Parts: sequence; C-alpha cells; structure tokens
Amino acid sequence: MTEQAPLSPGTPGAAPPTPIKAVPVRHPGRWVAAAVIVVLVAMFVHMLLTNEAFQWEFMFSNMFIPPVLIGVRTTLLLTVLSMIIGVFLGIVLALMRLSGNPVLAGVAWTYTWFFRAVPRLVLAVLFGNLGILYATVSFGLPFDMYWLPLLGLDGYSTAIFSIDARTFLSGFMAGLLALALSEGAYMAEIVRAGLQSVDKGQTEAAQALGMRHFQVMRRITLPQALRVIVPPTGNETVAMLKDTALVAFVPVTTELFFQLQNIGARTFQAFPMLVAACIWYLAITSLFMIGQYFLERSFTKGDRQAQAELKAIETKAGN
Repeated sequence: MTEQAPLSPGTPGAAPPTPIKAVPVRHPGRWVAAAVIVVLVAMFVHMLLTNEAFQWEFMFSNMFIPPVLIGVRTTLLLTVLSMIIGVFLGIVLALMRLSGNPVLAGVAWTYTWFFRAVPRLVLAVLFGNLGILYATVSFGLPFDMYWLPLLGLDGYSTAIFSIDARTFLSGFMAGLLALALSEGAYMAEIVRAGLQSVDKGQTEAAQALGMRHFQVMRRITLPQALRVIVPPTGNETVAMLKDTALVAFVPVTTELFFQLQNIGARTFQAFPMLVAACIWYLAITSLFMIGQYFLERSFTKGDRQAQAELKAIETKAGN
C-alpha cells in the first residue's frame, strides 16, 4: 500500500491554505524607556513651573528692555561680520594651500595651525590688550623708520593714515578681529575639503571641451563643492553666534551676554538672567537653523543641475 502525496495548494480538490496568524513583535524595553523619559520630562516641567528661583516674571520683564535689545543687535552684528570676514579669509587661505607655491602654502598652513590651536577666549582677551604694543596704528610703507634716514629724510614718515590704538582697537573691534581671524582658519579647511572633493577628471573633461577656468569653476567645480561646503558653514555660523558671548571678557559692554550678566549682578538675580541668556541664544540659533535648512535645499537643487550638465558633457565627450 503506497501513501498518497499531499496535494499542493491550487490543485483541484486540495484543502484551502490555512491563514497565517501574524504576531507583532513586541518591544517592552522601548515602552519602559518611553515611560521613564515621560516621567523625567514631567519632573523637569514641574521644576520649571514650581521652583521660585527662576523668577519668571522678573526675567521676562527684563529680557526685552532697550540695553538687552542693543545686546541682541551687537551679537547679530558680530556674528554676521565675523562670518563674512571668516569666509573671505577661508577662501583665500584655501586657494593658497592648494597652490603650487610653497611660500603661499606654508603661510596658509601656519595661519591655520595657529588660529585653530589657540582658544577663542584667549584670542579675545589677547586682542583686547593689543593696545599695549603700540600707542598709534599707522598705514604706510613698511620699515620707513630704517630706510628713510638712509635717504637723508630724517624726521619724515610715509604714513598715510594714523589712528590712536585705543580708538582703533575698541572692545568691539578687538572681539571682531579675534572671532573673524579664528573663523578664517576653520573656513579654510572647510573650503579646501570642498574643492578637493570634486573629481579632477571632471575638470579635465570640461577643459577638453574648451571650457575656460572660470567656466569650469562656475559650472562644474563650485556647484559640487558647495554641497560639501555649505552644511559645515551653517554649523560654523551657529557656533559663531554662541561664541560671541566670549567677547564679554574683552569686554564688549554692548554684547547680549554682558548686558544680561550686568542686570543679574545689579539686581542680585543672576540665575534668572542666565536662563534669559539661554532663551535668547536658543531663539536666535533656531532662526539661523531654519535659514540653514532652506539654504542647503537650494544648493542641493543647484547640485542636481550641475550633475545633469556634467552628464551631458561626459556624454558629448564620449561621442
């Protein structure tokens, strides 16, 4: 007697397939973690609402007074100017590092090494005391005090413009120079990395088709390099906004953190004013991050267009 093989599903006369009972995977650990986090958040909110040390009414009544708003303006001005100067310096230094000239590359490397090694707080205090070196800052031909006497011109000077060092190196200018020069070193590395991320073969292909250096840079290199440069530049801008608080030690008396600290010291309510500083920096940083999001999205769109142009060029070169 032979045993009959079971009929496969779909064969006439075969039994219908048994439905599969799916059992969802359970994650009890996640729910426990979520419950712990909810309890911690509730404890934090309860502390914010019930702890009298925050002095919310006092804090909000002093957060928007004119000296604080002037501090916000100074903070934004320092951030924007420092980033503009830093980006410009970064581009120049990156091109110097990538050049074949050993002197230019060495100077750029030394600059980057120094300003990346020294903390910005130390730089801010140092630049605030540069007035010790000279009483007057003059602009003219270098070393004129040595070669003018050799020409028989004792007592003369080639200085075109002179200004008192204490006036030129005010607290704002010293803080701006410290932040901008330091930012230039970081931006130099970011720009250099962006330019080196573009394949040299693409440049060679574009040059083989007769495109000039400027056209290659504008249509091929920069759109792709900006995809690498823009995100860290946005992060640097946010970091710069927070680092402007360091100029309070120069001191820059119109800066936001200095103003809030001053109110706290004058009223003996230091903690609420420190919380106010956190709220102000959080609000401004959030606005910067929104702008960074839209800027990155626009550059991503430009990168897609560059990729399309590059593909067309490669197809044309292959033909």
